[in-house]
Amino acid sequence: MKIFIDGKYYSEQNAKISVFDHGLLYGDGVFEGIRAYHGRVFKLKEHIERLSHSAKAILLDLPMKRDAICKAVLDTCRKNDLRDGYIRLVVTRGVGTLGLNPNRCKRPSVIIIAGKIQLYPEEMYRKGMAIVTVATTRNLVNAVNPAIKSLNYLNNILAKIEANIAGVEEAIMLNQEGFVSECTGDNIFIVRGNQLLTPPLSSGALYGITRGVVMELGAKRGLEVAEVNMTRYDVYNADECFLTGTGAEVVPVVIVDGRKIGAAKPGRWTRRLIADYHALTKVSGEPI
Repeated sequence: MKIFIDGKYYSEQNAKISVFDHGLLYGDGVFEGIRAYHGRVFKLKEHIERLSHSAKAILLDLPMKRDAICKAVLDTCRKNDLRDGYIRLVVTRGVGTLGLNPNRCKRPSVIIIAGKIQLYPEEMYRKGMAIVTVATTRNLVNAVNPAIKSLNYLNNILAKIEANIAGVEEAIMLNQEGFVSECTGDNIFIVRGNQLLTPPLSSGALYGITRGVVMELGAKRGLEVAEVNMTRYDVYNADECFLTGTGAEVVPVVIVDGRKIGAAKPGRWTRRLIADYHALTKVSGEPI
């Protein structure tokens, strides 16, 4: 595997960053997870735009222009002969001192890893998954805003630990008001009648790229797509439930906190949206 670090390529064994990098010391930086399908990088420009927005929110000046980052992502895929896989794009604050002050970091670092990912077992896409609600609250928007895809993922990790303890792969996180926000690494949707519903971004949900794609696909299918505040009661009584994310794609949920969702199997709209998503990934994206 060849890994891009600040304009050069290194083997997996020789790809290193300084122990004084503030991305390591303080989680000071931003990242994107991107997918490649059939020799194309899916929604690359949208991912780079979101990276830029995250960087702007933390006053991190990207050391490369957007077009140059796009090119570096594609070049890294070529270097690794990657046609189908997962790309992790990371921008750290860079090398600094042991103090918090980001102004002590002279130059941000850009890291690109192109490899493989398998978030959930294949069986869960066919039969659906069980999830639980956890006690860990989603970050407040006036603390570490969840819209920022930062390197500090402890909020999500603490929730993931609770999911692990409960023996499930994913968990619903509520916001400070008790409304459903998102899962530890995915956005959440429910289907109710002819409605496709997902929590609003103001709930603490990430500005999900896959979330946006699925909302568009749902509208094309004739579903009434809306962003609404929802409680666990709404999820429990939904006809269908599924999660979306770059790594997860679209994965059905059939049990939440021990309650069966609908018929306790992937619903017809979920199955259609999965098929629509896969069809789109076959024809859309930046050619590698």
